[in-house]
Amino acid sequence: MQQNEYISTIGAAEILGLNRTQVFRLIKAGKIPAIKIGRNYAIRKTDLGVYGGEVSAKEKKNIEKSVDKVIKEYGDVIKKLGEE
Repeated sequence: MQQNEYISTIGAAEILGLNRTQVFRLIKAGKIPAIKIGRNYAIRKTDLGVYGGEVSAKEKKNIEKSVDKVIKEYGDVIKKLGEE
């Protein structure tokens, strides 16, 4: 990925799990750096913490192993937190 790859507010909302209005509010509050282009904003992916591209099979395996370990060790706590 290029270092200065930009996305729209809609793309940022999808990445962050927010709606577009919330992204606009974060931009206005200065919490998300963005460049205004006409009536729209462009946001660098790196400013959202998106750095890598595809995840390799080895990385996927390590992630799955880590998730399994967390579930095994903290599964009951996670369930209780989900009930709150």
